[in-house]
Amino acid sequence: MEISVVGCGYLGAVHAAAMTELGHEVVGVDVDEAKVAALSGARAPFYEPGFEALLQRTLATGRLRFTTDVTEAAGAQVHFVCVGTPQKYGEYAADLRYVEAAVESLLGVLEPGELVVGKSTVPVGTAARLAELVGEKVPGALLAWNPEFLREGFAVQDTLCPDRLVYGLPAGPDAVTAQRLLDEVYAPVVARGTPKVVTDHATAEMVKTAANSFLATKISFINAMAELCEATGADVVLLADAIGHDERIGRRFLNAGLGFGGGCLPKDIRAFMARAGELGADQALTFLKEVDAINMRRRTRMVELAREVCDGSLLGRRIAVLGAAFKPDSDDIRDSPALNVAAQLQLQGAVVRVTDPAAVANARRSWPQLDYADTPEEAAAGADAVLLLTEWSQYRALDPHAFGRVVAQKRVLDGRNALDRDGWTAAGWTYRALGRRAG
Repeated sequence: MEISVVGCGYLGAVHAAAMTELGHEVVGVDVDEAKVAALSGARAPFYEPGFEALLQRTLATGRLRFTTDVTEAAGAQVHFVCVGTPQKYGEYAADLRYVEAAVESLLGVLEPGELVVGKSTVPVGTAARLAELVGEKVPGALLAWNPEFLREGFAVQDTLCPDRLVYGLPAGPDAVTAQRLLDEVYAPVVARGTPKVVTDHATAEMVKTAANSFLATKISFINAMAELCEATGADVVLLADAIGHDERIGRRFLNAGLGFGGGCLPKDIRAFMARAGELGADQALTFLKEVDAINMRRRTRMVELAREVCDGSLLGRRIAVLGAAFKPDSDDIRDSPALNVAAQLQLQGAVVRVTDPAAVANARRSWPQLDYADTPEEAAAGADAVLLLTEWSQYRALDPHAFGRVVAQKRVLDGRNALDRDGWTAAGWTYRALGRRAG
């Protein structure tokens, strides 16, 4: 098939290359000339394991190209909309300007029988409104919603081998046409027996926000338990292990620590609450306010814990922060808990140095007031305390004996409960973590 992908950021670029890998002819469209140039030159404009190799491989087929000219999308049978929906400034609601602009840009090239497919995370009701616009401007053109479920660090795998496909289809006989086109797009994925949920626009829109809200709730639940563990002397890791054996609960996403960040969970749960309020159903999601509050409290608690281990004062203390990205295997620093904590420590008088395997360049641009280092050893040289705030495998694998030789004081704060507490304490370190006893 001939496919266009409008918006070639993290979601769109991976989707465009993956659709080429599935055998299609793909044109990626973006207004950012620098991004288009990088992608056209087989250079990934962001860090994502496996993506650059996929990009190089698919560009070499001659079936993938990138452009700033939306008219080059003419002739495509399916047009994917993959632009961002950030949080509005000063509000909880999602900013839909980019989605609306992307759909409107396609109206000049759309033909009857072609399908616009939204993949962006949007408030429920958006697809119905956009479908009406498409149908009015280009009679016979259709709109479906096909939410993405990418995990940063696993985006290539999640696109080529998703755990499910969700089709939000128009009502009536148009649903048959839209489903046929989507089945053709995902033919190799469907042939593997991938579970497929075929539903209406509204349900498809809610699937992503409901899933993110559930994950955020699970993370904040175990972090609330961590607060209680600190008050009672219980151990949140062993608590999570114990309740995680219950198959109704499961162990995944029960890792207590600094909480979630990034460009999805925080803004998506807030947009979900905002939309519920607009629909008069705000009471249904009031619990998400506490989910958000628990998550933000973890950052403040980490700063307090750093002050405690530094004998009650951060003034002049040298602090090494391991991690800048909001999660490992990513260079994404949006709403990064690690950088938020680093900035708070600096504001309270600490001398902070941050390191990260992939996100330092992005962090320098957004947080220029912080100091950065290329390696953990450089960041920790002469440090009074070391904070592990992003659980990169490189940091989990650090040798506490060798690492102890570069610091001034062997104090480690494990903000992700990712280190071997016994190994670090045996090497002479004072070990502290959220929700666990001191070691």
